[in-house]
Amino acid sequence: MVPLWYRNAIIYQVDPSLFRDANGDGLGDLAGVSERLEYLRGLGVTCLWLTPFYASPMRDGGYDVTDHLAVDPRFGALPDFVALMAKAEELGLRVIIDLVVHHTSDRHPWFQAARRDRTSRYRGYYVWADTPEPTDEKPIFPTVEDSVWTWDEQAGQYYKHIFYSHEPDLDLGNPEVRHEVERIMDFWLRLGVSGFRVDAASHMIDSARSPDPTDDGFWLLDDMRRFVSRRRADAVLLGEVDVPPCHYVDYFGRGDRLTLVLNFWLNNYLYLALARGKAEPLLRALAGQPDPPEGAQYALWLRNHDELDLERLSEDERREVMDCFAPDPEMRIYHRGIRRRLPPMLGGDKRRLALVHALLFCLPGTPILRYGEEIGMGDDLSLPERLAVRTAMQWSDEPGAGFSAARPGQLAVPLIDSGPYDYRHVNVYAQSLDEDSLLTHTGKMIRARLGMREIGGGHCRPAAIECPQVLALRHELDGVAVLTLANLGPEDVQFTLHDADCQHMTDVMADGPYDAPSGHPVRLRLRGYGYRWLRPRIAL
Repeated sequence: MVPLWYRNAIIYQVDPSLFRDANGDGLGDLAGVSERLEYLRGLGVTCLWLTPFYASPMRDGGYDVTDHLAVDPRFGALPDFVALMAKAEELGLRVIIDLVVHHTSDRHPWFQAARRDRTSRYRGYYVWADTPEPTDEKPIFPTVEDSVWTWDEQAGQYYKHIFYSHEPDLDLGNPEVRHEVERIMDFWLRLGVSGFRVDAASHMIDSARSPDPTDDGFWLLDDMRRFVSRRRADAVLLGEVDVPPCHYVDYFGRGDRLTLVLNFWLNNYLYLALARGKAEPLLRALAGQPDPPEGAQYALWLRNHDELDLERLSEDERREVMDCFAPDPEMRIYHRGIRRRLPPMLGGDKRRLALVHALLFCLPGTPILRYGEEIGMGDDLSLPERLAVRTAMQWSDEPGAGFSAARPGQLAVPLIDSGPYDYRHVNVYAQSLDEDSLLTHTGKMIRARLGMREIGGGHCRPAAIECPQVLALRHELDGVAVLTLANLGPEDVQFTLHDADCQHMTDVMADGPYDAPSGHPVRLRLRGYGYRWLRPRIAL
């Protein structure tokens, strides 16, 4: 039987350029990631997600690829990736990588050949038109690009791009392009990766159906999953799918398409719940999403490497979240989202930050922790667009934050060196020595979560309580039910739990000591922004 390892995984997302610089040139690299794998394992992480390290001009953080089968020299060479994989295997860490095949860089050899010659086989790799064709697709970055079509003088035609104009869309309806995608997946699977985070998965479906609008295009995911599974049975496809939740079933299929779907829907309602200090938005979101089929699962996160996109909320709800967490125009982006990290949004409140991390680990699905979240890193709003949340990892209070030994002024990536999130105040070293730090609490949560398989692989439903500030979830697996509680409000609360099978429980993890649950039905207490995870007492 194929192990469903992802059900109880803790995924940690790393941008190699920002994590650790091993050679002192001011830019993070693969050797630097290798140097910090023990840190991830000690934290409790079980899977590393590497964002693009492929050959690229780096105009879009590496998502503008010029060679999918090569490591960009800035990050090292292929032997550095092989060494990273070997060390990860020794430590029991799985590795997944980004699969960026919706588009390429305009400097990719395929595109250069395509624009030079209409008769080239590569011309059909991209989408061309003599005049901009009408389409329902809109630019992903509306404040940067005003059309999905750009004129190419050398080609004598327009080419399509829903992302930046320097990222032409591939035509995934072309069998030759799909063969190239399979070559890319095969190459990295042979080097030991445990799967791929499929970038722009929903837009890939649009590309697959473009030759025939009556075709739904989902055969593309069928083919990709079949190809991957034949080469590595336990490999996963983690899809970036920002669509209404009613469409998630199409991306899951019968459990034979995407293994994991990034749950933008629940992520949006998490922020609405935080803005209101009430559990109702989260309960509404959980009720409004379909259950994944057997063998599939949702993936959850607090903040990713892009903007906090709030498109799944109503206009009034989006305004409510914006007014709460991004009151200034410079904090907003693309007319739809927020370009801040979580700690500044919460005013640096450590209690509340720990509470939100507890929410991440108790909601049904596979949690993803982005580098630096475990220590509460901040943002730099002086940087353009999404770069505000893409700053160097803060390891210590040494010059260069322990990220790099490069001389001051020679760092190739931004470093937060002023304000409350200055690396001299917020770093791994300082927090590792503090028993009450966010890092310490996050590590405890991760290790507790690994021991509560009911959260990762069980059935989840709301527990019966009457306290609007508290999210109470009952998770059941193999006849065992556990309880997770999170107080989204600042005030202490007491409430009665009515679930019959949750009356005899003991704390596994909490924000601090609590009296044992007592009474029948049982009465429970939570501090403001408090959290508790409970499991049944062992009968003696």
